[in-house]
Amino acid sequence: MTSHPLRKMMVDVTPLRTSPAFARLWLSTLLTGLGIQLTIVAVGLQIYSITHDTIAVALVGGIALIPATLAGPLAGMIADAFDRRLLLMWLAVILFASTSGLLVLTIVDARLLAAGQHVWVWPFYLCTTIGAMATIALGATRSAIIPRLLAAELVAPASALSGLSIGLQIMVGPALAGVLAATVGYEWTFATDLALSATAFLGIALLPRIPPLHDVVRPGWESFVESIRFLRGAPQISAGFVADIVAMTFGRPYVLLPAVAAGIIGGGPITVGLIMSAGAAGTFLTGLFSGRVRHVRRQGIAIGRSIQIYGAFVILFGVTLLLVQLGLLPAGVENFSGVSVIALVLACLAYTGMGASDEVSAIFRTAMLLTVVPDSIRGRMQGIFFAVVNGGPRLGDVYAGLAAGLVALWFPPLLGGFAIIVLMTLILRLTPAFRDYVFSPRPTEI
Repeated sequence: MTSHPLRKMMVDVTPLRTSPAFARLWLSTLLTGLGIQLTIVAVGLQIYSITHDTIAVALVGGIALIPATLAGPLAGMIADAFDRRLLLMWLAVILFASTSGLLVLTIVDARLLAAGQHVWVWPFYLCTTIGAMATIALGATRSAIIPRLLAAELVAPASALSGLSIGLQIMVGPALAGVLAATVGYEWTFATDLALSATAFLGIALLPRIPPLHDVVRPGWESFVESIRFLRGAPQISAGFVADIVAMTFGRPYVLLPAVAAGIIGGGPITVGLIMSAGAAGTFLTGLFSGRVRHVRRQGIAIGRSIQIYGAFVILFGVTLLLVQLGLLPAGVENFSGVSVIALVLACLAYTGMGASDEVSAIFRTAMLLTVVPDSIRGRMQGIFFAVVNGGPRLGDVYAGLAAGLVALWFPPLLGGFAIIVLMTLILRLTPAFRDYVFSPRPTEI
């Protein structure tokens, strides 16, 4: 019997059925990610309510940039040298502690607000920096575990399932954060994150031990040099890292959303949640209908084209803001009681396209990493990958915040979208190993 064409397009859930350990890890990742999204949105809204300054919100990412970027490679070196399950457990505890600190600060701020005062902002930066470091290290270690839990032919479907999980996280998390922040306050938003994190910890604790399979290179300079040497011999991977940095640095207007929702589109925290959830919907739908991606072999070209499309949708978001500020589209009022419906629809459309095109790129880059890189160095490569994936958006936060402060809110996405398209064209032209890379699955070390 021939399968229905729609079924062939649907995401392959075989990894969840055949590996209970992977299913537990996947569910744990989903719950943790939902909580992280709650905190990301709540922290931005909280700091903006204290300072009314977009640059102060941008500093959440800017201050965490270097420590969080270093956390990925460091965690990768540790993951290649020790039991990866035990490392996950320690990192989950650190993440829980950082969110607990944010909850305490928010409770104190609520008490001071009655006297017309606020807490200092720098402790928020400290807690979010620790949380960002733990988040990147968790992601790198989890990804390095996946090929140890699955047969080689299931690694690519697992990458698509991971994308589906990310889509759920950033589709449900920001919307829920906006509703919680607007109704029950920031305290309960952070408390919900803690509840999700505690539940997710069980999925990590129930994993089997995952010690190194090969001779161990202890964390340190020699381990780092070995990973750089590997990257030099794998230009298709290093070029993929550069492409991701370009997209996230110039196409990351999330930090602008509190100001956009306050003074241009209107709607306040709920508008922020809706726009971010629209991006997540694009990610989720791409993961859901990812069955056909397994047939794509020229993955370098697929990554390049999807990033260029991403840049086009970033431009759409910038044009939407420009049209509102020029008076060609109606603006929402500044007291949150009104919303510019046309601008909101266009912004959501732009973010949906951004999420969908970014997920196409992510699926292929993840499959490339997990199949090309051997287990002995996989933790370090995933560490570098997550440093890029998470460091790029923080560079993007700084770029968007500064450019908006110097010019206007529409300027960073409009300029950034064009920069993405041009730079991605150059990457494809100047790196033939990336442009001509053909995906050919090979047995994975287990």
